Amino acid sequence: MKELIKKIWRKKVIVLGDMMLDSYQWGKVDRISPEAPVPIIAIDKEEYRLGGAANVALNLAALGAQAYPIGVVGNGPNAKTMRKLFRQNKLDVEGLIPEKGRKTTIKTRILAVNQQIVRIDIEDSSWISIDTENEILGKIAAQIKTADLMIIEDYNKGLMSERLIDETLKLCKAHQVPVAVDPKQKNFFAYQEVDIFKPNYLELQNNLGVKFESEEDFFAGAAKSLELLKCKYLVVTHGAKGMYIFSKDSIALHLPTFAREVYDVSGAGDTVISALALAYSTGAEIKQAAAFANHAAAVVCGKLGTATANSQEILASYETHR
Repeated sequence: MKELIKKIWRKKVIVLGDMMLDSYQWGKVDRISPEAPVPIIAIDKEEYRLGGAANVALNLAALGAQAYPIGVVGNGPNAKTMRKLFRQNKLDVEGLIPEKGRKTTIKTRILAVNQQIVRIDIEDSSWISIDTENEILGKIAAQIKTADLMIIEDYNKGLMSERLIDETLKLCKAHQVPVAVDPKQKNFFAYQEVDIFKPNYLELQNNLGVKFESEEDFFAGAAKSLELLKCKYLVVTHGAKGMYIFSKDSIALHLPTFAREVYDVSGAGDTVISALALAYSTGAEIKQAAAFANHAAAVVCGKLGTATANSQEILASYETHR
């Protein structure tokens, strides 16, 4: 594990995807509203954190990699807050492309007594313009020549069109840059021939249009997905059950979770794709890369809100579970 941690240092990773802000508002509940049977929460603390693809970039930086995030933001105060957080965390802001009239995605979580009461999302999921798409492709073309890895974080917020997916994968293939994808619903099967494709169990089930009634159904669905995607590795996360690794040339691998206490799963998927892909880019075997990601996920699940795991924390988790 120590050798792997040394190898990931300063790896250059392009993170292409939906940039988000996470707002956390903490307060106290003292009474019920006279207007409706709902609690009144008196907010006494507010905090902004990076979410979505921005959180992937932050996770990579925490692991010692050099992240280059590329995505779209709006022109309002939320975009300014995102850029401020990027600079505070020493992340490159050049890849944040503003689009006129667009909202910067923000997810506001209101909490009381360390429990989430409600989440409010403000976002724009319409497709980006062709001009913005071309600008993004220009950013990718400029960075791909020196990149060690491409991570695509698709949250279905209007960024990853079929054209952008296709052109990005062509650039990566031309420059022999490995690709890891964290998908959602739209264009699920458009990510052809990537190195790592990482849906969760529910996403895999929904995109195949079936309900897995047994492990045999699950494995059959994974085999079908491998055939349709032609990816090198299909890595399926399954909550408390850990993760499963499928490939065309080997039997399925199951890695149980290392998390002892799951305090909050916000952003855990971002951490998994970051650690998994980064470890894989060093030449590590997929099982070792997945174990590294599993320990990283265990660390962040023990923290409140979107969080990161650094190498020391991952190493401590590894030593605990040896």
